[in-house]
Amino acid sequence: MTTLRIAFLGDSMTNGTGDPTMLGWVGRLCATAATRGHDVTAYNCGIRRNTSADIAARWHAEATARLPPDHPRALVFCFGVNDCVAGNGASPGEENGAPRVPPKTSLAHAYSILTAAKTLAPTLFIGPPPIDDPETTARTAALDRQYAALCATLAIPHLPTIDALLADPHWIAEARAGDGAHPAAKGYAAMAALIDPWPPWRAWLP
Repeated sequence: MTTLRIAFLGDSMTNGTGDPTMLGWVGRLCATAATRGHDVTAYNCGIRRNTSADIAARWHAEATARLPPDHPRALVFCFGVNDCVAGNGASPGEENGAPRVPPKTSLAHAYSILTAAKTLAPTLFIGPPPIDDPETTARTAALDRQYAALCATLAIPHLPTIDALLADPHWIAEARAGDGAHPAAKGYAAMAALIDPWPPWRAWLP
């Protein structure tokens, strides 16, 4: 049995918004690990509409408050969709019709977050998922390729999710039936099922 405290930091997709069971992929992923006999404490620190800038500003304080150094601990990040959504000009720094965070700035935030995170605890990066908007998803896929290259440079495992979830029969269908972005239970179950057998995750929780 492995004992591990994990902080999951991200946006509404990490939060599990839209799931009537209130589990999202984080709850399902950790529940499955528990069925294998592991003692997992999961802290879901997903906040709706958060961009990489928001996560860069808050992640360290939230993680250190939840993950004391005298216990085995780990970090999982998943963000990027909100960076790629077109801004409406209502928030500082957002241009109407442009991505809420430019790709170069988003990558700089990711570098800042991940270089510090890996010194604090073992770290994984889950690539951002698609939404029911092809333009946003195309931008997200392009950004995630840059995230993947960054993670490779930093020796942080990165798992892309977009292609697998676009091929899943539930993710986009449930998002389309809802608010256009967030799936329901079956979609999040598909994301959890994608992550669970991933070797870097299983290295933590066999």
